This record gives sequence, structure tokens and C-alpha cells, in this order.
Amino acid sequence: MNQAAAESRFEAELLRPAKTGQTGSWTFLILPKSVSERLPRRGRTTVEGTLNGYPFQATLEPDGQLSHWLRVGKELSEASGVRVGDVVSLAIVPVKQEPEPKVPADLQEALAASPEAKAVWDATTTLARLDWVHWIESAKQPKTRQRRIDNACDMLASGKRRVCCFDPSGFYSKSLSAPQVAD
Repeated sequence: MNQAAAESRFEAELLRPAKTGQTGSWTFLILPKSVSERLPRRGRTTVEGTLNGYPFQATLEPDGQLSHWLRVGKELSEASGVRVGDVVSLAIVPVKQEPEPKVPADLQEALAASPEAKAVWDATTTLARLDWVHWIESAKQPKTRQRRIDNACDMLASGKRRVCCFDPSGFYSKSLSAPQVAD
């Protein structure tokens, strides 16, 4: 782990989301607000750490309550020997440099069709690109997602390097939240 930033240690319960797509395919946990306050961003933030002693790197998602949640995939659950209902021990630290976000195929296509937008996209920072991708992926409806992609290309083509009017924490717009817990 990166020892340059302050390590946070905490325990959290592993929860089952109400909607997973597949039964038992993933679980999640919510970070204590005091741990999230030590992170560099209220939006998506990549950390490295350990889950019950097993090393991992993951991107935390904002929960809309000024904290974050962690998706624990099946592979990490199995490797660390944890399952739903367990109280797990974590140690996390923010990565030194945020990795490049995975650009969704529909956004890649739109950027490829607009050389002006692509040029500005390429000239932005990793954090700005992370916010653009997050804004697009946070759309709940396909129509909204497409409108955001179109708007992103227009804004980028006009020289805007950062998405405006997007609260990456979800706190003010309430657009983001942790998954609902299964009964």
C-alpha cells in the first residue's frame, strides 16, 4: 500500500444489495463518514488497501450522504473469505494518482465523431475525465444518458474542460446513493 497518505482502518458490515443482476454476484459496504472525510474527493475516489488482510484496489462510489460505498465483487469476497452479514476489517489509503477512467463505448463513439471535443477531452486532467464519465454514467434513463453524451461533446467542443453543474458527491442533487439493502 501507498504509505504517503494517511491510512484509514475501520470495520463495516458486508451488505447484500436489493438488486444485483445476479444472485450473490456482489456485495457492498458503506464507509464510516469519518473515513470518507479523510479522502481527497467527495466523488469517485480510488483507494488501495486490504479487506480482512487481502489486498485490493477499487474505486469508491459516493453515497449521496457525503460518504462513500465500496462494491465488493465475487472474486474479492471469495479471495478474502467474506460473505454477506460479516463484519469485515479494512485498511485503505487513496492512490497517489487517480487511474484513467474506463470510457464507456457510447462516449468513445461520440468523441470519435467530434474531433474538437476529442481534442479538449485529451487535454483535460484525469480527474476532469473521471467527472465527465461519472456524470454520464449517473444518468438513470437511456434518454438522459444520451442527452448527457451529446451535451458533453458540445461543451468539450466549445472548450469547457470540466462538466459544470454536476455534484459528484450526490449530496446536493441527491442523484447518487449507495445501493438499497436487500431485506
